[in-house]
Amino acid sequence: MDISVVIPLLNEQESLTELHNWIAKVMQSNSFSYEILFIDDGSTDGSWETIQQLSQEDEFVKGIRFLRNFGKSQALHAGFAAAKGTVVITMDADLQDNPEEIPELYQMIIAENYDLVSGWKKKRYDSVVAKNLPSKLFNAAARKTSGVKLNDFNCGLKAYKSQVIKNIDVHGEMHRYIPVLAKNAGYNKIGEKIVLHQARKYGTTKFGMNRFINGFLDLVTIWFMSRFGRRPMHFFGLIGTIVFFVGLCFSLYLGIDKLFIETEGRMIAQRPEFYIALTAMLLGTQFFLAGFLGEIILTSKRNKERYKIADQIKV
Repeated sequence: MDISVVIPLLNEQESLTELHNWIAKVMQSNSFSYEILFIDDGSTDGSWETIQQLSQEDEFVKGIRFLRNFGKSQALHAGFAAAKGTVVITMDADLQDNPEEIPELYQMIIAENYDLVSGWKKKRYDSVVAKNLPSKLFNAAARKTSGVKLNDFNCGLKAYKSQVIKNIDVHGEMHRYIPVLAKNAGYNKIGEKIVLHQARKYGTTKFGMNRFINGFLDLVTIWFMSRFGRRPMHFFGLIGTIVFFVGLCFSLYLGIDKLFIETEGRMIAQRPEFYIALTAMLLGTQFFLAGFLGEIILTSKRNKERYKIADQIKV
């Protein structure tokens, strides 16, 4: 199979039939063998019923429905696990991503041997204050922190080699950073393509300003995980050792000063250096233990389900 199109969605019933027809037209006109995977992330508006109807009319439509809303990352995880295509395309269900971009994205993966190609919505139809400006700040921070030189990390329209999505773990809210996850996994040929962005035709956006706050927090997490995720002791242990050593030096100074220099008869507990030494040694011990516990957790952790599937179609 040439292409798997993975579409996570939440309450997008109005756009699903039009999106399906558009994708099918593009696939058939380019003679692709394909599948369309709709991942219903707990919709309450009848989206699943529409997906069931589409699957009855089109043998290439498949669906997965979650018991409740688990988030876009979990939806992508489920879609990636079920995808069978040589190239996997992800796109949003709100008709803001243009299916006409799929053939060129496919060729960049197959002909130019990219591991991943990310869309760049250079010209956007979103609010400048609510989305454009925060998005630019977010993307700049992501480029600086991750080293992945993309202009639009948030674009839902992306293309992947099948082996890429089978070897990365998308969890939490890390869907924004799939290119970073791919790079950390060893897939370094990451490209970018300017894609058409269209104004939302139906409904309203499911994302508010809080997604940018969460995005920056996730960015810190993924930076830490990429550098110290496999060896937390290298981070916490180093800080703990340095802080503990500072406290130990203050303690030695107080001891030597009390025994050989101090003439005023003050108690050690009356001196500020005592509290600096005590705080530093306690903090150093806690940091060291945090690293040690992190190593134990990594050693003993097991894969756990992050979502519950209520129903599937042809998967």
